[in-house]
Amino acid sequence: MIVGVGIDVVEVERVKKIVAKGDNFARKALTPKEFAQYEKLAGKRKVEYLGGRFSLKESFVKALGIGFGKGVGLQDIETLWDELGHPVTTSSKFTGKIFPSISHDHHEIVTLIVLEK
Repeated sequence: MIVGVGIDVVEVERVKKIVAKGDNFARKALTPKEFAQYEKLAGKRKVEYLGGRFSLKESFVKALGIGFGKGVGLQDIETLWDELGHPVTTSSKFTGKIFPSISHDHHEIVTLIVLEK
């Protein structure tokens, strides 16, 4: 049974500016494992990764029907690549299945999370 759906959109240009300022935001927004993947990237891929992971976290809290600071923080949601390069999202704040989707072009990053119990 689907218990929640969340969607989020982030502007690529906004994320480019954040990445250009250094790693402060990335260290706050990403879990240590996500940050380790992020550090290995450069240029456009780094922007897509950070924007996509942050947007997935936003989509997750929307799917739960709450916002950040209401029992869920950025470090409570993690999206890593599986062996095929697909995103796999996990969270200590949800015990069911999490289905993530990330899409991006030159202007926007769009994410979708479906929560199922």
